[in-house]
Amino acid sequence: MFESLSERLGGVFDRLTKQGALSADDVKTAMREVRVALLEADVSLPVARQFIKSVEGKATGAAVTKSVTPGQQVVKIVHDELIKMLAGEEAADALKIDNPPAPILMVGLQGSGKTTTTAKLAKRLKDREGKRVLMASLDTNRPAAMEQLQILGTQIGVDTLPIVKGESAVQIAKRAKQQATLGGYDVYMLDTAGRLHIDEVLMDEVQAVRDVANPRETLLVVDGLTGQDAVNVATEFDEKVGVSGVVLTRMDGDGRGGAALSMRAVTGKPIRFVGLGEKMDALETFEAERIAGRILGMGDIVALVERAQETLEQEQAERMAKRFQKGLFNMNDMKNQLEQMIKMGGMQGVMGMMPGMSKYAKQAEDAGLNDKTITHQIALINSMTKKERANPQILQASRKKRIAAGAGLEVSDLNKLLKMHRQMSDSMKKLSKMGKGGMMKQAMKMMGGKGGGAPDLANMDPAEVEAAAKAMGGKMPKGGMPGLGGALPPGLSGFGKKK
Repeated sequence: MFESLSERLGGVFDRLTKQGALSADDVKTAMREVRVALLEADVSLPVARQFIKSVEGKATGAAVTKSVTPGQQVVKIVHDELIKMLAGEEAADALKIDNPPAPILMVGLQGSGKTTTTAKLAKRLKDREGKRVLMASLDTNRPAAMEQLQILGTQIGVDTLPIVKGESAVQIAKRAKQQATLGGYDVYMLDTAGRLHIDEVLMDEVQAVRDVANPRETLLVVDGLTGQDAVNVATEFDEKVGVSGVVLTRMDGDGRGGAALSMRAVTGKPIRFVGLGEKMDALETFEAERIAGRILGMGDIVALVERAQETLEQEQAERMAKRFQKGLFNMNDMKNQLEQMIKMGGMQGVMGMMPGMSKYAKQAEDAGLNDKTITHQIALINSMTKKERANPQILQASRKKRIAAGAGLEVSDLNKLLKMHRQMSDSMKKLSKMGKGGMMKQAMKMMGGKGGGAPDLANMDPAEVEAAAKAMGGKMPKGGMPGLGGALPPGLSGFGKKK
């Protein structure tokens, strides 16, 4: 999400921050590049013009040009304006789902991901807010559309309205309302039919369902990959049906993100959620501050922590923490760390949310730091016996051959894994000797100072970063990228590369 824009803006701001004093011409040149970057990211021309005009007005003032760190000041102004563009004048309120049963109407074109998004949102409401949710499919046109929602409901543990063939969308909506009231549900979600394009039949049906259900929220689901056409779709639906919020799907496949950047400015409607994959938990709230941070390479530590909490059970986390404090780290621990990374979105997903690391994501990919590498390492550990996992030091030539063959890999790959394990084990032992205070001190160094604000690994003293990285279990590769301890095991870059 936003990879190409983030990369372009990162290059512009790197040049700005490396300069000492900034003249008005320097700022104008940088803003021209920013405008080109926005247009290439498929941001609408009026929105890009307004954004640049607003930033230029603030960035050419005396407060910036005479500042001690003018480049950083310009970056802050761009960051604040990005937040304003993404969030509008007022922040989006939480979903209005008080006074049960609260109806949520899901609308959009066919193929935008309405049904999957309906299930994702239902799961989110059930798991995070403890709501009892009922889902109903009103799509009487698309073959097996009702059955699809029913299957998804079974997968996520959410009830669906029983299917009655021959009913119209309005009749199904009335039955869903009655069932939700009698069944004591907190929320009922109506998944309407879509069309390949906006037409009168589609709008008449959606309007009729809206009038019957009187929804608290009408969420428009649009495909982020359609770019500016998504903004046009949102405008038309809002004019004819009335939309309270937007959900952008397939944002994991869009490196540009122009639809997200233009949506609020053009339509005035908040983006409530973004879909980032096919899995049922791949739905994130759209928060302007965090998204702006990701675009400018500042990371999104909050999302990273939330994802870690969702994927790691508390008992397992406590057990691992106790082992690490004692300096214990065997192959089972390593396997848990690698599996945790996959659950959190893989190597690229984790790096994209870490402050200062997004600019290294492409570099890491080219160096062989990818999810395939992690999968191979897990396969090697699975190929070991219980005794070998607990005591990897017993692995000799014959055992190594057997393990490598079992995983379908080379002995050299296993040797790299063992080397990586030794490095991580040594780091755990060092950290256990430092105690909690020492760990916190090193963590603070990695987080860029005494606390508060986004960490700035890119502008830290390289010696400091390297010392902190080594203490946290990493090392400094040639490109200057610090290791990330358990999140990014050292030695991974050399694993699985072709001879």
